[in-house]
Amino acid sequence: MWLSNTSTAAMVMPIVDAVLCQLNNSTLEESALTEVIVNSQPNNEVTPKIGLAPSSESSNMILEDYNIITEDNQEQQPFQEQRSSKKGKGGRFYRSEEDHKMCKAFSLGVAYSSTFGGMSTLTGTSTNLIFIEQFETHYPRCEVVNFGTWIAFSFPIALLILLLSWVWIAWLFLGVSFKEICCSKKEHLQKDENSRNILKQEYEKLGPFSYPEGVTLVIFLLMALSWFTRDPGFVPGWESLFGPKGYKSDATSSILFGFLLFIIPGKKPRLFSCRAKGKHKESSSVTASGPMINWKEFEQCMPWHIVILVGGGFVLAKGCEVSGLSLWVGERMESLSRFPVWLIVFLVCILVTAVTEVASNPATITIFQPILTSLAEGIGINPLLIIIPATISASCAFLLPVANPPNAIVFSYGHLTVQDMMKTGLGVNVISLIILLFGLYTWGIPMFDLNTFPEWAPSRNMTAPSTP
Repeated sequence: MWLSNTSTAAMVMPIVDAVLCQLNNSTLEESALTEVIVNSQPNNEVTPKIGLAPSSESSNMILEDYNIITEDNQEQQPFQEQRSSKKGKGGRFYRSEEDHKMCKAFSLGVAYSSTFGGMSTLTGTSTNLIFIEQFETHYPRCEVVNFGTWIAFSFPIALLILLLSWVWIAWLFLGVSFKEICCSKKEHLQKDENSRNILKQEYEKLGPFSYPEGVTLVIFLLMALSWFTRDPGFVPGWESLFGPKGYKSDATSSILFGFLLFIIPGKKPRLFSCRAKGKHKESSSVTASGPMINWKEFEQCMPWHIVILVGGGFVLAKGCEVSGLSLWVGERMESLSRFPVWLIVFLVCILVTAVTEVASNPATITIFQPILTSLAEGIGINPLLIIIPATISASCAFLLPVANPPNAIVFSYGHLTVQDMMKTGLGVNVISLIILLFGLYTWGIPMFDLNTFPEWAPSRNMTAPSTP
């Protein structure tokens, strides 16, 4: 929600991949250790121990040296499937088909959930940024859409899509049923306990909450609070305190609090330090640190390609508007006015979703938004009634690895195939379309007053369509 979906997937997927590797390796070691103890102890007392393997090589050695025995004393042939890893070092091996499907489910969960979170805020995806920039440029008198109202509308939609998609992925890959959830078996409980122990061990390795982490958290919370309070709508925001309206935006808060990171020191000042004297001496030997971030680090970490992509989208949209292309296409689409408005919205969502599967999301909304704006003005309906669902549909790219950067990131780890993504993404697309239309016609219309043509939009009403 607060970071871009691409950055979130790139940050979370290595963590998830490492946890999956540890879980698989620890399960293998535990099974081998249990069998050794059973064979060595006459009273068959088992004392399993969880061990964290440093790499996947140990799990392969265990598979070669020991056979996994089931309750029926039958050998279970290990399911091994080689995948090329991210760094190209050897292949990936899975103990069983169940473990492979679990890796697929987690990988798809990271990709899809980062996209769902990006839908919820105006800063979550470049698609939303392009939408709000083009919309405020074309309709400067509109004060309906801001950071708070967008979250109030899109967050419930993203949450419902997330929950239903979780059920779909769990049923598709994990085979989760209601009966299994209510009546868990003993071995499942033991496996869950082992997983919790491993995650607890890894969490303890992180250590205590550090000073830079605390500063970053405070800056982030203040920036998010400033986004909500800039122009809440029901009361005057802090925007009204500084000069004429229209010169402040969400970018103002981002620049301000981002600039503070270049000023705040990277180490806790001794005045506020509560450490022991021995630790003071240890820290005093270290040279005085600089700020939280310097310009060299900023240059290396800044995703300049996203800046160029979004800026190029603004140029392309302005070119479509100035050249008259969007107006010409919108006039050709005015024949849709004989259909009901809900059908027009439905067709637009399907069209945008289909295009965004083969084209980048920013390019899709950049091309379609001026066209849909002209269409809405031509048939005399509220432009937001078409543009808002089209913007969210532009983020619903779940079918192919190239459709969305998070999809490409998780696909590069080698757990998934194209068939897996297409099979899962088709269901997620259907879920997203249904929930989007449900939210639009349930709380979206009264929230944005979408049943009436607004005063801030110029009217070129040639043919009025049926009511929503």
